[in-house]
Amino acid sequence: MEIGNRNKKRILIFSIIPVLVAVPFFTDDLIIRILTSATLVIYTAFIIFLRDSSRMEETFSDTLAPQTDAVDDEIDTVSTKRDSFEEDGFKIISPNKKIEVVRSNEILSASAHNSGAGKSYFKPPDLKSTFEKIATEKIPKNISHDQHFGFALEKILLVIREAYFAHSTLFFWYNKKTQKLSLEKFSSVSNDIKKQKYDVEDDVLSKIVQDQEPELLTDLSRTAEYDVIRYYNSPQGIKSFVGVPLYYGEHLAGVLALDSKENDAFGIETIYSLGRFVRVISLLISLFDEKFSDSQAEQRLKALLEIVSADKKFEDESELYATIENSVKKLINWDVFTFVFYEPSEQKFKTSKVFNNTSLKYVGENLDIEISGTLVGKAIISGIPVKVDNTSVDTTPRFVKNEDITFGGSFLAMPLAYDGQIYGVFCFEGLKPNIYNNADVSFIKKATKIFAYIVYSFSTQKILRSLLSVDIETKFLNNNSFIREVNSDLIKSKSAGLPGALALIKIDEFIEEESFFEGDPFPKVLKSIVGMIKEATSAQNILGRLSRDVLGVYFFNTTPKDVFLWAEKLRIKIARTPISVVSKQTTFTVSIGIAATHEKMEVQELLENSELALNKATEKGGNSVKNI
Repeated sequence: MEIGNRNKKRILIFSIIPVLVAVPFFTDDLIIRILTSATLVIYTAFIIFLRDSSRMEETFSDTLAPQTDAVDDEIDTVSTKRDSFEEDGFKIISPNKKIEVVRSNEILSASAHNSGAGKSYFKPPDLKSTFEKIATEKIPKNISHDQHFGFALEKILLVIREAYFAHSTLFFWYNKKTQKLSLEKFSSVSNDIKKQKYDVEDDVLSKIVQDQEPELLTDLSRTAEYDVIRYYNSPQGIKSFVGVPLYYGEHLAGVLALDSKENDAFGIETIYSLGRFVRVISLLISLFDEKFSDSQAEQRLKALLEIVSADKKFEDESELYATIENSVKKLINWDVFTFVFYEPSEQKFKTSKVFNNTSLKYVGENLDIEISGTLVGKAIISGIPVKVDNTSVDTTPRFVKNEDITFGGSFLAMPLAYDGQIYGVFCFEGLKPNIYNNADVSFIKKATKIFAYIVYSFSTQKILRSLLSVDIETKFLNNNSFIREVNSDLIKSKSAGLPGALALIKIDEFIEEESFFEGDPFPKVLKSIVGMIKEATSAQNILGRLSRDVLGVYFFNTTPKDVFLWAEKLRIKIARTPISVVSKQTTFTVSIGIAATHEKMEVQELLENSELALNKATEKGGNSVKNI
């Protein structure tokens, strides 16, 4: 019905047009023709305008419909029935029985889906991996307490530089005693920064130290840059600078500084925000100090317990040196450690062992100590520790007057005194000044009493061994005595023209068997093999122990062929004889090298030939006899 009425109206409206078109044909009046034509144009334009407006409304309605459909995928079919509600003469007509309600989150979700929200930036393919690399950067291994703090500080300075778009961010330590600023860490675009110490003078950093308050420069002239900012080797074009003091406890401990090549790059608000960064750094310092003190006490206790519980006889220097090095690593920080030992046979103090963790040149081993005019000599004479906070200032030589040590730092000489006598000196050296405080000296002085007793025992044993001619374990001649006796028989063989031979017997390694036993099985194995050698020799033979696992037998007036047969019998007997170690029985083997004598042979040549034969015997796993 509504559509029919609409069509009738359209027919009526359009029927007027033919009438207006026909009027000019039935009249000759020019004015009427003009008015009729103008009316026709206006009427036609009015019709066209109404038609376009209707189409725009329909298009707008069609546009809104899909957006409503995006909220809810299911559209209810329009019911032909109409619900009406009559009240006070008004009628509200609803085409749907069910009224749809669109929620705000659904609208936002649909809008984001349609407009592409969340994709307003370019996402690089390596975004996750790059972020994880930065966020999970590992702390380098085997670094000291100071280096741990330096690693954290370096990351903070990088964040500050990027946050304020600075050219450089630097942190300086301040030493009130020496009145110097030392550059600890920095983050900079430039590679032209001086890595050194700075005296407190009249530059901007010195002014922060002297006044103990922040400094701000907003328009620095190029001509004044070199005098005001001293931490560059050459002018950088710095226009702005800001620096704030750092307090640790109640004292000035350092300075945090930023600079930029732009004018007015920083302001008062920058100083306030840097105050928060300074507070974070001071908290880090306190946390690191607390952690370091706890860990250091734990390490020191562990080192002392290792020394006390060590079940070692310290029969040779290498064992003593290894024990000392492993222990002093945990007692105190050092870059170079030197063990000075008193050699009783030479009656001199010598640098027996030097552990240098740097690439810098230092003194060598077996260097005779000059007692007069040196730091170590002063410690030996006085018997008290000698500490130098800065060897660059105190140029007294450490060991000898003509030593060639170019770097400076801290030095501590701790004498090892026992029963009123000095048996050695522990010398600690660090590349940084003032790293050994009075608390460190007091602790090391107490801890070295244990080392003093160990060195005293080793020195006493060394003196006693030098006086003995017999090896205590085997009752064979020791190395020096054996060589002396063999040389005597060799002279006799030359004068009498008699043959002779030297056999070196080495106990083959039994690393695999060691895991079967509790403790060290070597003493039992050595004792059994020594017993079999004694049974196979006579009083005419000279028996000696040349090293831990090498024994020697010299045959006077015996041909090399007979010695070879004797060696084969001994090798077979040892290999077939089970040796009881604790509750287990197993067999062990030996390798034997034989060298014959001749008229012009010296004892040293005889030893070298026999060692060559022994090396050939052990080349293919041992348990063989070779002769030269």
